[in-house]
Amino acid sequence: MAAMFVLGVLCALIVPIAALPGQWFRSEDHAVNRLFPRQSTFAAVGSAEWRRKFPTGKLNDKDIPQQWLDALNAAVADGRIPNIPPSTAPGRYVAANGTSLNAGSRAICSSSVNCKDALQIYDVPDGIVALSFDDGPLPASPELYKFLRDNNQKVTHFFIGANILANPTIFLEAFNDNGDDIAVHTWSHPQMTTLSNTQVLAELGWTVQIIHDSTSGRLPRYWRPAYGDSDTRVRAIAYHIFGLETVIWNDDTNDWKIGQGQTAAAAKSVLTRAYAGPKSPGLNILEHELSKDTVKVFIDTYPLIAQNGWKAESIPNALGESWYLNSADNTSPVTERVVYGGPNGTVPAGSGGSTGGTGSGGSGSGSSSSSASAPNASSTPSTQSPNSAMSSTPSALVLCLALTIALF
Repeated sequence: MAAMFVLGVLCALIVPIAALPGQWFRSEDHAVNRLFPRQSTFAAVGSAEWRRKFPTGKLNDKDIPQQWLDALNAAVADGRIPNIPPSTAPGRYVAANGTSLNAGSRAICSSSVNCKDALQIYDVPDGIVALSFDDGPLPASPELYKFLRDNNQKVTHFFIGANILANPTIFLEAFNDNGDDIAVHTWSHPQMTTLSNTQVLAELGWTVQIIHDSTSGRLPRYWRPAYGDSDTRVRAIAYHIFGLETVIWNDDTNDWKIGQGQTAAAAKSVLTRAYAGPKSPGLNILEHELSKDTVKVFIDTYPLIAQNGWKAESIPNALGESWYLNSADNTSPVTERVVYGGPNGTVPAGSGGSTGGTGSGGSGSGSSSSSASAPNASSTPSTQSPNSAMSSTPSALVLCLALTIALF
């Protein structure tokens, strides 16, 4: 009887865990658990108490919480943060002795030259359009949000931290009224690879903090670098300190340049072409909620998604992941510890190969195209595609069967 009881407990634990979609493993000691401990109450979003918690003006090192610095220093000391210099400009690196460094090398792997490694997400599963918008919340955003609500469409918003501070009511519309996924787009939209380690820490940390404090303690899962500018050092800080997965894109509307050399018609043509094109890989297109013009580009072309047989999803829904590190979505409970898993499971900093290419800056980042082939490491979380978690359930059942044979 005792053996049967033990077997029952083991199987009860193993099978459900194996079937959890979008979850790789529970990291009890990840730094993000200590940096953002669970709270029972939060200041009202937009209140004076809420505003006092966040920096105004230019970020500086003296405002960085000591526990963030301690986590960064520990990660540097144990080799998780690559020791490469900040870029002099996106895609340009110079060693201390003045020697130019290869931005597309495995050691640097700058996304500004289309280098891809396992800590970046470019593509999504076949047949899916992963909808996301950068740079909000802004005055133009409510028109987009109403359209999304009217069409029952969930999306991911890569929000700028300073814009959340400036537009809290619009932020709450996205989170509460639309129930959309909220992700990080830095605090002030800088070229991230040009910054020091502590500056990268501040840009990401304060944006995570304001999202955490404005969503009842949720920790964002994704970030998108401004201008798509990231390298192994920046991605490692995002991943190892804050648990953030780096999302780039595989097509670009350049809608942020409307009125600056780009036309609305040209931006629409990018979407029209993409929606009429092949279903593999899925589409992860850079769009913005910057202005009425950028919003209209999306609204006018949205019907083409269904007309061409695509399924539109938010980024986490497209990838089969929970929306946040510690919550399934905007209404599910917030867990005590993060349920954490990065692209391809646990990936050492700087791993993955590289591909050469060219990139030009957009409001989100340098141009990235699906034509730039990824290295052996997939640019999507290939170990956990949508619904693939269920495929691990048979293995768990086999384990239970083996235990049964061993015990009886």
